[in-house]
Amino acid sequence: MQEKYNVDQFNDILLRRRSIYPYQYIKGKAIPDEVIWQILENANRAPNHKQTEPWRFSVFSGDGLKFFGQLQADIYRQFAGDNYQEDRYKKLIEYPLMSSHVIAIGMKRNAAHKLPEIEEIEAVACAVQNMFLSVTAYDLGCYWTTAGITYFEEAKPHFGLGTEDRLLGFLYIGYVEKRVTAISKRQPISNKVKWINSINGIEMPL
Repeated sequence: MQEKYNVDQFNDILLRRRSIYPYQYIKGKAIPDEVIWQILENANRAPNHKQTEPWRFSVFSGDGLKFFGQLQADIYRQFAGDNYQEDRYKKLIEYPLMSSHVIAIGMKRNAAHKLPEIEEIEAVACAVQNMFLSVTAYDLGCYWTTAGITYFEEAKPHFGLGTEDRLLGFLYIGYVEKRVTAISKRQPISNKVKWINSINGIEMPL
């Protein structure tokens, strides 16, 4: 007999998935590594065309958060040029220390170029959504940011990425200090859907 899944519970997780920022986390409270490994395993189950599995992750925890903060701040200071801001430099050092773990998100391009790049990026985004939903199910908070050094070419080698790969941001994860009960805001889905159910292509009224 096929296992019956709890659809209502899954729908509730989707409804309550939202970005929760590091300043909302309990500073110094570490998530067990086995929980992070399960979140990563769930990311590994994301759909991907031709099974290229393009996602790559670097995980920072404990004193590794200090290493990561200083690393990204130094990269920013060295390569930001005229866009450099001292406040941003200091924030890049301090922000990771508010989290339990920080996960760098990379896309590793298939060497044979089997697929258009956009399909590899989409696969990684699906992996991140899996992590987002997993974090929500564990009653934790997370925030996917593409600020800081995400689009600095010079940052890629520090995360095991080559010139044809992509650094797609960082996922900050932590225990939430004050439970967030409000659900994410969205306009009605009916505003964004065309539904055609006839041979002549006439749109069904919603």
